[in-house]
Amino acid sequence: MTVSVVFPAHNEAARIGASVRAAKALPEVAQVIVVDDGSDDETASLAERAGAKVIRLSANLGKAEALRQGVLAAVGDVVLTLDADLGESVAEAARLLQEVTSGRADLAIATLPKRPHRGGLGLVVGLARFGIRRLTGRLMQAPLSGQRACRRQALLELGDLGRGWQVEVRMTIQALRRGLSVVEVETAMTHRATGRRPKDVWHRGGQFVGVAQALWYCWRS
Repeated sequence: MTVSVVFPAHNEAARIGASVRAAKALPEVAQVIVVDDGSDDETASLAERAGAKVIRLSANLGKAEALRQGVLAAVGDVVLTLDADLGESVAEAARLLQEVTSGRADLAIATLPKRPHRGGLGLVVGLARFGIRRLTGRLMQAPLSGQRACRRQALLELGDLGRGWQVEVRMTIQALRRGLSVVEVETAMTHRATGRRPKDVWHRGGQFVGVAQALWYCWRS
């Protein structure tokens, strides 16, 4: 099976080059796509320099739309979606690919090393975990993990994954409802920690709203 790697990226110039280079070294990778979600730094040019195919969005349209654009451009049998700030720890994604390419899973989701919750992130994770369990019966350890490998055809068949920060929760619920095999895989991936600056608090607030919207949609559908 061939693999397409998709990075949604917004202002990730600091780490995108290392992330792309590590992705290109993964087994069976046919292409690495960086969807530049309206960045105002050098994310796009550095991704191209590292060897990625870059899709430029004219404005910051959010993670769900960036992923949608990347998946539509993917040519691999398997799509690996990764956060752009993982750097060299992208190598750990090989563990996800093994689960899908071997046929053991349709969707593999990475769990990352536990860190103390800061600034309200625990509330967002807790809401996502509670909602997914209530709607599907499945307790997810990493309900908001963006590190995911999925068969491309299965991913396309999941349909609309919402907007912005709704994407992970809706993807998980819709996959479980369709009877897909979903596994969580322990990894040592690490990404940039968010702090307590106003923009970080705003980021977490946006996540909370997105998760709530995703759960409301899935409850009604």
